[in-house]
Amino acid sequence: MATQQAYFAAGCFWGVEFYFQQQTGVLSAISGYMGGNTPNPSYKEVCTGLTGYLEVVQVNYDDTQVSFEALVKLFFEIHDFTQTNGQGPDIGSQYLSAIFYNNEEEKSVAKALIAQLQSKGYTVATSLISTHNTPFFQAEEYHQDYYFKTGKTPYCHGYKKIF
Repeated sequence: MATQQAYFAAGCFWGVEFYFQQQTGVLSAISGYMGGNTPNPSYKEVCTGLTGYLEVVQVNYDDTQVSFEALVKLFFEIHDFTQTNGQGPDIGSQYLSAIFYNNEEEKSVAKALIAQLQSKGYTVATSLISTHNTPFFQAEEYHQDYYFKTGKTPYCHGYKKIF
């Protein structure tokens, strides 16, 4: 087994985490923050929209069971990647759509899938951002496994088959 990490921003991390945790081959999904430039941001700081951070889910997966491409497809199928100002009712820069790629291969996979979506007529608002010099900071404990702890279901995420 080779454990890999992928990083996805698709609005509120609770719903993103919820869907990735159910994917075969995913070992864990951890809510956190990426993209800003101050160390160890708090949720309160990120919510100001002034830190540059996005709500992100770190997906730890077994690449013998699920591919990065399959995860990117799921990412696109669980949120509105055409929305430019947030996700659903959650408006703000911390809720923007982005894939943080670890290497050129991941970037190429993401670009190819974006091209497929564009060929289907979609305007894709998802940014591709390198993880180089962009550390992941784990969110506070009360954000982890949120929907499993509360028994609620995602309010701004839903699955829609696209690929």
